[in-house]
Amino acid sequence: MSLDHINLWLIEDGEGWALFDTGMHTDASLAIWQELLAPHGRLGGRPLTRVIATHMHPDHVGMAGWLTREQRCELWMSFGEYMNCRVLMADSGREAPPEGERFYARAGWDAQALSQYRARFGNYGRYISPLPQSYRRIRHGQHIRIGRHEWRVLIGAGHSPEHACFHCPELKLLIAGDQVLPRISPNVSVFPTEPDANPLQLWLESLRRLRDEVPDDVLVLPAHNEPFQPLHARLEQLENSHARSLERLLVALAQEPRRVVDLFSVLFHRPIDAELLPLATGECIANLNYLRDQQLLRVVEDSQGVAWYRA
Repeated sequence: MSLDHINLWLIEDGEGWALFDTGMHTDASLAIWQELLAPHGRLGGRPLTRVIATHMHPDHVGMAGWLTREQRCELWMSFGEYMNCRVLMADSGREAPPEGERFYARAGWDAQALSQYRARFGNYGRYISPLPQSYRRIRHGQHIRIGRHEWRVLIGAGHSPEHACFHCPELKLLIAGDQVLPRISPNVSVFPTEPDANPLQLWLESLRRLRDEVPDDVLVLPAHNEPFQPLHARLEQLENSHARSLERLLVALAQEPRRVVDLFSVLFHRPIDAELLPLATGECIANLNYLRDQQLLRVVEDSQGVAWYRA
Protein backbone atom coordinates (compact mmCIF):
# COMPACT_ATOMS: atom_id res chain seq x y z
CA MET A 1 0.00 0.00 0.00
CA SER A 2 1.09 3.60 -0.48
CA LEU A 3 0.71 3.98 3.31
CA ASP A 4 3.22 1.29 4.21
CA HIS A 5 2.80 1.35 8.00
CA ILE A 6 0.33 2.25 10.72
CA ASN A 7 0.83 3.80 14.16
CA LEU A 8 -0.40 1.62 17.04
CA TRP A 9 -0.78 2.82 20.62
CA LEU A 10 -0.18 0.92 23.86
CA ILE A 11 -1.41 2.19 27.22
CA GLU A 12 -0.39 0.71 30.56
CA ASP A 13 -3.41 -1.18 31.90
CA GLY A 14 -2.72 -2.76 35.28
CA GLU A 15 -0.26 -5.59 34.79
CA GLY A 16 -0.44 -5.40 31.01
CA TRP A 17 -1.14 -3.21 27.99
CA ALA A 18 -4.31 -2.01 26.30
CA LEU A 19 -3.69 -1.96 22.55
CA PHE A 20 -5.26 0.47 20.06
CA ASP A 21 -5.34 -0.99 16.52
CA THR A 22 -3.30 -3.93 15.28
CA GLY A 23 -1.80 -3.75 11.78
CA MET A 24 -2.70 -6.00 8.85
CA HIS A 25 -2.71 -9.78 9.10
CA THR A 26 0.45 -10.45 7.09
CA ASP A 27 3.53 -12.59 7.66
CA ALA A 28 5.55 -9.45 8.38
CA SER A 29 3.06 -8.18 10.99
CA LEU A 30 2.84 -11.61 12.60
CA ALA A 31 6.63 -11.77 12.97
CA ILE A 32 6.71 -8.31 14.58
CA TRP A 33 3.99 -9.21 17.07
CA GLN A 34 5.64 -12.51 18.00
CA GLU A 35 8.85 -10.62 18.73
CA LEU A 36 7.04 -7.94 20.76
CA LEU A 37 5.07 -10.47 22.83
CA ALA A 38 8.00 -12.81 23.53
CA PRO A 39 8.94 -13.18 27.25
CA HIS A 40 11.97 -10.94 26.73
CA GLY A 41 10.40 -8.78 24.03
CA ARG A 42 10.03 -5.01 24.07
CA LEU A 43 6.70 -5.21 25.90
CA GLY A 44 8.54 -6.61 28.90
CA GLY A 45 6.70 -9.91 28.86
CA ARG A 46 3.51 -8.14 29.95
CA PRO A 47 0.32 -9.36 28.27
CA LEU A 48 -2.31 -7.49 26.30
CA THR A 49 -5.34 -6.82 28.49
CA ARG A 50 -7.64 -5.87 25.58
CA VAL A 51 -7.49 -5.00 21.90
CA ILE A 52 -9.38 -1.83 20.92
CA ALA A 53 -10.02 -1.25 17.21
CA THR A 54 -10.83 2.25 16.02
CA HIS A 55 -12.49 0.85 12.90
CA MET A 56 -12.83 -2.07 10.49
CA HIS A 57 -10.14 -1.41 7.87
CA PRO A 58 -7.55 -4.21 7.59
CA ASP A 59 -4.60 -2.14 8.81
CA HIS A 60 -6.54 -1.39 12.01
CA VAL A 61 -8.23 -4.71 12.80
CA GLY A 62 -6.30 -7.24 10.71
CA MET A 63 -4.37 -8.84 13.60
CA ALA A 64 -7.18 -8.50 16.17
CA GLY A 65 -8.42 -12.09 15.88
CA TRP A 66 -4.94 -13.59 16.22
CA LEU A 67 -3.99 -11.28 19.10
CA THR A 68 -7.17 -11.83 21.14
CA ARG A 69 -6.84 -15.60 20.78
CA GLU A 70 -3.11 -15.59 21.52
CA GLN A 71 -3.46 -13.27 24.53
CA ARG A 72 -6.88 -14.52 25.68
CA CYS A 73 -8.29 -11.03 25.85
CA GLU A 74 -11.36 -9.24 24.48
CA LEU A 75 -11.84 -7.21 21.32
CA TRP A 76 -13.44 -3.79 21.96
CA MET A 77 -15.13 -2.23 18.93
CA SER A 78 -18.22 -0.28 17.90
CA PHE A 79 -21.21 -2.27 16.66
CA GLY A 80 -21.15 -0.89 13.11
CA GLU A 81 -17.45 -1.59 12.64
CA TYR A 82 -17.54 -5.12 14.06
CA MET A 83 -20.60 -6.19 12.06
CA ASN A 84 -19.42 -4.62 8.80
CA CYS A 85 -16.10 -6.38 9.20
CA ARG A 86 -17.86 -9.73 9.67
CA VAL A 87 -20.03 -9.11 6.58
CA LEU A 88 -17.12 -8.13 4.34
CA MET A 89 -15.06 -11.11 5.45
CA ALA A 90 -17.91 -13.36 4.30
CA ASP A 91 -17.28 -12.13 0.72
CA SER A 92 -14.01 -14.09 0.55
CA GLY A 93 -14.23 -16.73 -2.15
CA ARG A 94 -17.45 -15.34 -3.65
CA GLU A 95 -17.89 -14.03 -7.17
CA ALA A 96 -18.34 -10.30 -7.63
CA PRO A 97 -22.05 -9.41 -7.42
CA PRO A 98 -23.84 -7.87 -10.42
CA GLU A 99 -24.75 -4.84 -8.27
CA GLY A 100 -21.05 -4.08 -7.89
CA GLU A 101 -20.39 -4.36 -11.62
CA ARG A 102 -23.32 -2.06 -12.40
CA PHE A 103 -22.11 0.45 -9.80
CA TYR A 104 -18.65 0.76 -11.37
CA ALA A 105 -19.91 0.58 -14.95
CA ARG A 106 -22.26 3.47 -14.08
CA ALA A 107 -19.17 5.45 -13.00
CA GLY A 108 -17.61 4.92 -16.44
CA TRP A 109 -15.24 2.00 -15.85
CA ASP A 110 -14.15 0.20 -19.02
CA ALA A 111 -14.15 -3.56 -19.60
CA GLN A 112 -10.59 -4.01 -18.35
CA ALA A 113 -11.28 -2.21 -15.07
CA LEU A 114 -14.44 -4.24 -14.52
CA SER A 115 -12.46 -7.44 -15.15
CA GLN A 116 -9.94 -6.37 -12.49
CA TYR A 117 -12.81 -5.65 -10.07
CA ARG A 118 -14.10 -9.20 -10.54
CA ALA A 119 -10.60 -10.59 -9.95
CA ARG A 120 -10.04 -8.50 -6.80
CA PHE A 121 -13.45 -9.02 -5.24
CA GLY A 122 -13.28 -10.57 -1.77
CA ASN A 123 -9.66 -9.52 -1.14
CA TYR A 124 -10.68 -7.70 2.08
CA GLY A 125 -10.55 -10.93 4.08
CA ARG A 126 -7.03 -11.77 2.90
CA TYR A 127 -5.55 -9.30 5.37
CA ILE A 128 -7.76 -10.02 8.39
CA SER A 129 -7.37 -12.84 10.87
CA PRO A 130 -10.85 -14.29 11.64
CA LEU A 131 -12.48 -12.09 14.27
CA PRO A 132 -13.51 -13.51 17.63
CA GLN A 133 -17.15 -14.57 17.68
CA SER A 134 -17.87 -12.22 20.58
CA TYR A 135 -16.72 -8.69 21.35
CA ARG A 136 -17.18 -5.80 23.79
CA ARG A 137 -19.29 -3.02 22.25
CA ILE A 138 -18.19 0.60 22.65
CA ARG A 139 -20.58 3.57 22.27
CA HIS A 140 -20.36 7.32 21.78
CA GLY A 141 -19.88 9.15 25.07
CA GLN A 142 -18.85 6.00 26.95
CA HIS A 143 -16.09 6.39 29.56
CA ILE A 144 -13.47 3.63 29.68
CA ARG A 145 -10.97 3.27 32.50
CA ILE A 146 -7.55 2.21 31.21
CA GLY A 147 -4.89 1.95 33.91
CA ARG A 148 -4.87 5.16 35.92
CA HIS A 149 -6.82 7.28 33.45
CA GLU A 150 -10.30 7.62 31.97
CA TRP A 151 -10.91 7.87 28.22
CA ARG A 152 -14.09 9.07 26.52
CA VAL A 153 -15.28 7.41 23.28
CA LEU A 154 -16.19 9.71 20.37
CA ILE A 155 -17.94 7.97 17.48
CA GLY A 156 -17.78 9.51 14.02
CA ALA A 157 -18.67 8.44 10.50
CA GLY A 158 -17.73 8.99 6.87
CA HIS A 159 -14.38 7.23 6.62
CA SER A 160 -16.06 4.13 8.07
CA PRO A 161 -19.50 3.41 9.59
CA GLU A 162 -18.84 4.03 13.33
CA HIS A 163 -15.22 5.10 13.68
CA ALA A 164 -14.12 5.44 17.32
CA CYS A 165 -11.74 8.11 18.62
CA PHE A 166 -10.62 8.23 22.27
CA HIS A 167 -10.05 11.38 24.32
CA CYS A 168 -8.26 11.53 27.68
CA PRO A 169 -8.74 15.03 29.18
CA GLU A 170 -6.27 14.37 32.01
CA LEU A 171 -3.43 13.45 29.64
CA LYS A 172 -4.58 15.89 26.92
CA LEU A 173 -4.44 13.12 24.31
CA LEU A 174 -6.73 12.15 21.42
CA ILE A 175 -6.29 8.77 19.73
CA ALA A 176 -7.75 9.70 16.35
CA GLY A 177 -7.39 6.61 14.16
CA ASP A 178 -8.01 7.72 10.57
CA GLN A 179 -10.71 10.28 11.37
CA VAL A 180 -8.20 13.16 11.54
CA LEU A 181 -4.76 12.87 9.92
CA PRO A 182 -2.04 15.55 9.88
CA ARG A 183 -0.84 15.50 6.27
CA ILE A 184 -3.46 13.66 4.22
CA SER A 185 -7.23 13.53 4.13
CA PRO A 186 -8.82 10.18 5.00
CA ASN A 187 -10.60 8.44 2.16
CA VAL A 188 -14.35 9.11 2.30
CA SER A 189 -16.02 6.83 -0.24
CA VAL A 190 -19.31 5.50 -1.54
CA PHE A 191 -19.45 1.74 -2.13
CA PRO A 192 -21.75 -0.53 -4.18
CA THR A 193 -23.54 -1.70 -1.03
CA GLU A 194 -25.07 1.79 -0.55
CA PRO A 195 -24.73 3.71 -3.82
CA ASP A 196 -26.84 6.70 -2.72
CA ALA A 197 -24.99 7.22 0.57
CA ASN A 198 -23.67 10.64 1.58
CA PRO A 199 -20.61 9.79 3.73
CA LEU A 200 -18.96 13.18 3.12
CA GLN A 201 -21.83 14.90 4.95
CA LEU A 202 -21.40 12.45 7.85
CA TRP A 203 -17.64 13.00 7.96
CA LEU A 204 -17.89 16.80 7.95
CA GLU A 205 -20.49 16.60 10.75
CA SER A 206 -18.09 14.35 12.70
CA LEU A 207 -15.31 16.92 12.36
CA ARG A 208 -17.59 19.62 13.75
CA ARG A 209 -18.46 17.41 16.73
CA LEU A 210 -14.76 16.83 17.42
CA ARG A 211 -14.21 20.59 17.45
CA ASP A 212 -17.12 21.03 19.87
CA GLU A 213 -16.18 18.18 22.23
CA VAL A 214 -12.36 18.08 22.25
CA PRO A 215 -10.15 21.03 23.35
CA ASP A 216 -7.68 22.49 20.88
CA ASP A 217 -4.62 21.77 23.04
CA VAL A 218 -4.71 17.96 22.87
CA LEU A 219 -1.84 16.05 21.31
CA VAL A 220 -3.45 14.10 18.46
CA LEU A 221 -2.19 10.53 17.99
CA PRO A 222 -3.16 9.60 14.40
CA ALA A 223 -2.94 6.23 12.69
CA HIS A 224 -0.70 7.62 9.93
CA ASN A 225 2.02 10.28 9.91
CA GLU A 226 3.27 12.03 13.06
CA PRO A 227 1.44 13.12 16.23
CA PHE A 228 0.40 16.74 15.91
CA GLN A 229 -1.30 19.79 17.39
CA PRO A 230 -3.26 22.02 17.39
CA LEU A 231 -6.38 20.00 16.58
CA HIS A 232 -8.81 22.76 15.59
CA ALA A 233 -6.55 24.29 12.95
CA ARG A 234 -6.21 20.90 11.26
CA LEU A 235 -9.98 20.39 11.35
CA GLU A 236 -10.41 23.76 9.64
CA GLN A 237 -7.80 22.85 7.01
CA LEU A 238 -9.64 19.61 6.19
CA GLU A 239 -13.00 21.37 5.93
CA ASN A 240 -11.57 24.10 3.70
CA SER A 241 -9.81 21.57 1.48
CA HIS A 242 -13.06 19.72 0.85
CA ALA A 243 -14.92 22.97 0.23
CA ARG A 244 -12.36 23.83 -2.49
CA SER A 245 -12.75 20.36 -4.03
CA LEU A 246 -16.51 20.76 -4.18
CA GLU A 247 -16.14 24.17 -5.78
CA ARG A 248 -13.79 22.77 -8.45
CA LEU A 249 -16.32 20.05 -9.23
CA LEU A 250 -19.13 22.58 -9.66
CA VAL A 251 -17.02 24.72 -12.00
CA ALA A 252 -16.11 21.70 -14.13
CA LEU A 253 -19.68 20.41 -14.23
CA ALA A 254 -21.03 23.81 -15.24
CA GLN A 255 -19.01 23.57 -18.45
CA GLU A 256 -20.24 20.19 -19.71
CA PRO A 257 -21.69 16.90 -18.43
CA ARG A 258 -19.07 14.45 -17.19
CA ARG A 259 -18.79 10.89 -15.88
CA VAL A 260 -17.19 10.00 -12.57
CA VAL A 261 -13.99 8.83 -14.31
CA ASP A 262 -13.77 12.16 -16.15
CA LEU A 263 -13.52 14.07 -12.86
CA PHE A 264 -10.41 12.49 -11.34
CA SER A 265 -8.15 15.24 -12.69
CA VAL A 266 -10.44 17.82 -11.05
CA LEU A 267 -10.26 16.23 -7.60
CA PHE A 268 -6.86 14.59 -7.36
CA HIS A 269 -3.32 15.86 -7.81
CA ARG A 270 -1.86 12.52 -8.91
CA PRO A 271 -2.48 10.02 -11.71
CA ILE A 272 -5.08 7.37 -10.86
CA ASP A 273 -3.72 3.91 -11.67
CA ALA A 274 -5.52 0.56 -11.43
CA GLU A 275 -4.61 0.22 -7.74
CA LEU A 276 -6.12 3.60 -6.82
CA LEU A 277 -9.12 3.38 -9.15
CA PRO A 278 -11.63 1.94 -6.62
CA LEU A 279 -10.70 4.50 -3.94
CA ALA A 280 -10.72 7.40 -6.39
CA THR A 281 -14.10 6.33 -7.76
CA GLY A 282 -15.65 5.96 -4.31
CA GLU A 283 -14.32 9.32 -3.16
CA CYS A 284 -15.44 11.11 -6.31
CA ILE A 285 -18.96 9.69 -5.95
CA ALA A 286 -18.99 10.79 -2.29
CA ASN A 287 -18.37 14.38 -3.41
CA LEU A 288 -21.00 14.12 -6.14
CA ASN A 289 -23.60 12.64 -3.79
CA TYR A 290 -22.93 15.47 -1.35
CA LEU A 291 -23.58 18.05 -4.09
CA ARG A 292 -26.64 16.10 -5.26
CA ASP A 293 -28.13 16.22 -1.77
CA GLN A 294 -27.46 19.97 -1.74
CA GLN A 295 -29.46 20.12 -5.01
CA LEU A 296 -26.46 21.64 -6.79
CA LEU A 297 -26.25 19.13 -9.62
CA ARG A 298 -28.33 16.67 -11.57
CA VAL A 299 -27.51 13.28 -13.03
CA VAL A 300 -28.88 11.37 -16.02
CA GLU A 301 -28.05 7.88 -17.25
CA ASP A 302 -27.37 7.15 -20.89
CA SER A 303 -28.54 4.08 -22.79
CA GLN A 304 -25.52 2.12 -21.46
CA GLY A 305 -26.39 2.87 -17.84
CA VAL A 306 -23.49 5.34 -17.43
CA ALA A 307 -24.18 8.34 -15.19
CA TRP A 308 -23.51 11.86 -16.49
CA TYR A 309 -23.39 14.72 -13.98
CA ARG A 310 -24.07 18.39 -14.62
CA ALA A 311 -24.23 21.41 -12.32
